[in-house]
Amino acid sequence: MNTILIVDDQKVVCYSLQRFLQSEGYDVVTAPGGKEAVVIMNETNPGLVIMDVRMPDMDGLEVLEKIKASHPKTQVIMMTAFSTTEKAIHAMKLGAYDYLIKPFDNDELLIRVKDALKTGDLMKEVVTLDETADYADSERIVGRSAVMLGIYKQIGKAAPTDATVLIRGESGTGKELIARALYHYSKRATKPFMAINCAAIPEPLLESELFGYERGAFTGADFKRIGKFEQSSGGTVFLDEIGDMSLNLQAKLLRVIQDGRFERLGGNETVKTDVRTIAATNKDIEDMVKKGVFREDLYHRLNVVGIKAPPLRERKEDIKELAAYFIQKFNVKLGKSVKGITTEALKILNEYSWPGNVRELENLVERAVVFCGDDYLSVECCREFSLQPRMTGCATLEDAIKYLTDLSFKEGCQGKFQDIAGMLEKSMVMRALELSKGNQVHAARLLGISRTTLRKKLGEKES
Repeated sequence: MNTILIVDDQKVVCYSLQRFLQSEGYDVVTAPGGKEAVVIMNETNPGLVIMDVRMPDMDGLEVLEKIKASHPKTQVIMMTAFSTTEKAIHAMKLGAYDYLIKPFDNDELLIRVKDALKTGDLMKEVVTLDETADYADSERIVGRSAVMLGIYKQIGKAAPTDATVLIRGESGTGKELIARALYHYSKRATKPFMAINCAAIPEPLLESELFGYERGAFTGADFKRIGKFEQSSGGTVFLDEIGDMSLNLQAKLLRVIQDGRFERLGGNETVKTDVRTIAATNKDIEDMVKKGVFREDLYHRLNVVGIKAPPLRERKEDIKELAAYFIQKFNVKLGKSVKGITTEALKILNEYSWPGNVRELENLVERAVVFCGDDYLSVECCREFSLQPRMTGCATLEDAIKYLTDLSFKEGCQGKFQDIAGMLEKSMVMRALELSKGNQVHAARLLGISRTTLRKKLGEKES
């Protein structure tokens, strides 16, 4: 678990934040000022710092610069009063991950903390191509097949450059790992790496997430906020599922890639940024270009270097090595000591078509390692955790609902209609808050309800 350092000259703030975050399972230390924070940074190397902008002994911006100089991949969230918002924005340009306007609620804080720690982990956890790498300290792209050796060569040639890269492949083939390898082997490896899933964020929020917005740009925009492209200047932005981006946003993205310029939502000021763009998709982009739903000029700008992540069924000679890698990985994670996989079980894995690709194999091995008590994963282990199509095959919302309905009846949920409907509503509310990073105005817009109704539902959840 990453350690969180809280820095504030007000003891009550340090105490309340420490108590809340510890209740959420985090290891928390505190510092009453900037000078103490610098010392603690070197002693504990926390994964996240939550720090006030205004402090008497050393200004928060000065502390931030010292942290970024000595620990460039440590994430920092600044806390600020409304009157010092401009300082907080300047802090993000200096490398802070985000900022919170006082007073803020715990749900908003927790969402920002989880996002910041996830981003920090992505930056710190090296993705290597070296089969001798220590699995505990890095992730590895696994495979010695001819097609994978070709991908390693492409990564090696493209990583040191600033060329845009388009990674294509089915879901679960490891597109994000390729993107992170390109980042870790690049000259921008000490600068920010921001991963944005274009399919997971609705269009009204995606534009503000990428490009930021000015105060008053829309209802609830009470202060200016900078977006990922401005925040990541000097670093790398990874746009996953780029095929789901609207034509309107594609035009804005094209300009950023061409000359590094854009305007925040609701603003006229031209902002300059220096960002390398890596994109990924599981869609047929060429077909989308022909149908007019993806800009041809953007496609050519993105596809300077094109990398194709092959489906697992086309490189089955790598399954044995992948299984061994995942067994060792989950031995460390789960405290187990599985030695390997039997020949009979490996044969079953080789005969399966793997619609979920490497991600499906990883999930299977993890479950097998958890529950199998033998020295080797056996046929029984692999059969017990059935190689059956799951919800990853749902193409539409209707398909997903049918799947969940069938699953609820299968697991004995008859007569619990209200409970299941309530679970779905709760899940939608919490996911909307997560996507909007705790902003209740944005979350209500996503759900198509009023902010008052959202607050009522949150009150019902807490009661």
